[in-house]
Amino acid sequence: MKIGFDNEKYIEMQADRIRERIGMFDGKLYLEFGGKLFDDYHAARVLPGFEPDTKIRMLQSMADDVEIVIAIKAGDIEASRMRSDIGITYEEDVLRLMDIFRFMGFKVGGVVITQYKNQPAADAYRKRITDMGITSYLHYPIAGYPYDIEHIASDEGFGKNEFIETTRPLVVVTAPGPGSGKMATCLSQIYHEHKRGVVAGYAKYETFPVWNLPLTHPVNIAYEAATADLDDDNIEAYGETTVNYNRDVEIFPVLRSMMQRISGSSPYASPTDMGVNMAGFGISDDEACREAANNEIVRRYFAAAVEAKRNGGDDGEAKKIELLMNQAGINANLSPARSAALLKAEMTGRPAGAMVLPDGTVVTGKTGNLLGAASALLMNALKGVSGVADDVDVISDNVIEPICHLKTEHLHNSNPRLHSDETLLALSVSSVSNPLAERLIDNADKLRGCDAYFSVILSSKDERLYKTLGINVCCEPVYEQHRYYHK
Repeated sequence: MKIGFDNEKYIEMQADRIRERIGMFDGKLYLEFGGKLFDDYHAARVLPGFEPDTKIRMLQSMADDVEIVIAIKAGDIEASRMRSDIGITYEEDVLRLMDIFRFMGFKVGGVVITQYKNQPAADAYRKRITDMGITSYLHYPIAGYPYDIEHIASDEGFGKNEFIETTRPLVVVTAPGPGSGKMATCLSQIYHEHKRGVVAGYAKYETFPVWNLPLTHPVNIAYEAATADLDDDNIEAYGETTVNYNRDVEIFPVLRSMMQRISGSSPYASPTDMGVNMAGFGISDDEACREAANNEIVRRYFAAAVEAKRNGGDDGEAKKIELLMNQAGINANLSPARSAALLKAEMTGRPAGAMVLPDGTVVTGKTGNLLGAASALLMNALKGVSGVADDVDVISDNVIEPICHLKTEHLHNSNPRLHSDETLLALSVSSVSNPLAERLIDNADKLRGCDAYFSVILSSKDERLYKTLGINVCCEPVYEQHRYYHK
């Protein structure tokens, strides 16, 4: 993708803004981290040049002042809620995040289990992490939250929560996903700090929506598409160029009153004031970011449509994103890969795929006797970025056929065709004696950020492999075969 975001400038400006905010208070700031602190692939897709680990790198620049607290809602533990982007539960992601933070040199203050109501799964999880040596805390549901401020900011409200012991001036409160209770955790801590004579402050770091971009900017529309399942919206507030998350605007009067109740005053006059988001100032090429964001909106549409097909639910989320596409002036045919994939499928009568390579070339892949559409497309894309002619057989049938035989005769798989991960393994074996195969493997990173479209829903194995390679995948909400059960 064409670079449209100055990552280093953003890191410097963002760190300066947070230090400035710490200075507003008595050297203690609780910073609610909205979105993903690590692995922020959405931001990387809509702000080309933004790295998935940018926010954690920014915090590394002030690591000696930082302490991290991870919040997880007891109900999400009970429901085994998943992070769909990486395919693990929230409770497992807490452990993954702790490992990452510790490896990067951050102090982790512990895990807070929010909305705790004696859920058995939450109890089991707490015992598990305690046995690992992880300190945990319990926060409870508060009657009347968030509107009964007098009750909330009392010993019967926040006062019943366990106080999280922290020692650093900047306490970052993060979570595996939205709705985990980060804001309530911050406010509960401020209440307890105030009772201990410490004047602590609160701020929010939410990359999206970008407050100094118009409401109709594709980057902000893409964020609405990404949160369509939460029924959230961006809205204009406090001036034409100020855009906020609707829940922030709705909760802000309550938040301000709560801070006044806890501390005697609130330093903020608007939701924008409490934010420390400098992402808009990192945009170096607006047109590149618009193009990237428009593509993300379309990806979100196909993801929602496929999800509805898989789960048999209504397509309300997809319809909402369709309205957002109309607002952005785009449609589902934005990428030339979609029409190429559908044409190839129509011509062959079998599933097919297409991919836009970094130079704008569109390559296709069809379902054959030995390779599925995802495998064929991956091979042709690797040839394309490696300068190898499409008609050159880099993997001989002598390598592929024994794998197909193994799958059907010994592993009792009804589909003999190679999935994309199996194809990469065959390519790796071939590289021992074939320099062209080695060249294809060496150029795999060039496919990162490319868009691939398929005429049918991919298998989970193929989808995972494409994501691992950093390829953005869209599928038509159609199964290859009429079945009741799809792996």
